[in-house]
Amino acid sequence: MGTIVVEQSPEISISVVSHAQIHLIENLLHDINQHCRALLIELILTLNLDEVLPFTVDSFLFPIKIIRNPIPRGFATNHNQAFKYAMGQFFCVMNPDVRLHDNPFQALLACLRNSVVGVAAPLVLSTSGEIEDSARRFPTPLKIFCKAFGRCKGSDYLVEDNPIFPDWVGGMFMLFPREVFKKLGGFDQRYFLYYEDVDLCARLRLKGYEVAICPDAKVIHLARRSSHQNLQYLKWHLISMMRFFCSFLFLKILWLQLTKKSHEQMYEK
Repeated sequence: MGTIVVEQSPEISISVVSHAQIHLIENLLHDINQHCRALLIELILTLNLDEVLPFTVDSFLFPIKIIRNPIPRGFATNHNQAFKYAMGQFFCVMNPDVRLHDNPFQALLACLRNSVVGVAAPLVLSTSGEIEDSARRFPTPLKIFCKAFGRCKGSDYLVEDNPIFPDWVGGMFMLFPREVFKKLGGFDQRYFLYYEDVDLCARLRLKGYEVAICPDAKVIHLARRSSHQNLQYLKWHLISMMRFFCSFLFLKILWLQLTKKSHEQMYEK
């Protein structure tokens, strides 16, 4: 009688999208291979542009699923598409320009054991070791105006040893319980680029979940700001910003924050 081999389902499914960034992703894959061996991981790699892989998928200790897009798609559509192929109990959205110097997932999974937390993110560091402002308050037209004229400086939240509960976190690295991401319907695909993370965190908050940053989990972000001078990226940013500010969701978030603030002031008295 033959031996029956039962494959274990992965604990975490990681979704990474390449926009002709495969050499960056190759470094990330080696980081995962080196630092995350204690976890059952699968990686879903979406090639948004046609490119040749400089490696074979069986070079790593975890399975890699490849999706090749016939036409380029947006951030939301790409990660929602990857989720359809994901088998893990947790779903991780990760940028290709992220580097891991250790395993961030253990601390993030510990954070997600609190059933109130709907998404957990690591502390994001620059290549020089400075903390990036990945813990943010919801944007408003006034805040955008102040920031444009250099009136809003510094971080929205102080980094402490305990988890930070910001309004939203950047989409460069987000870890969700599978059922939470599914319940939300994933990212809103009406956004092509930018504000998908703001929108999703807003919907999380309205459903009673917390957004958490776990300072014990750290990643390096190789941020390149050249795209900020590209007119097409600026156009996408402005379109997404206006879509969010003109949405009923934004009004509901404003109301939630106003009522929360009035309750806090009432209890202080």
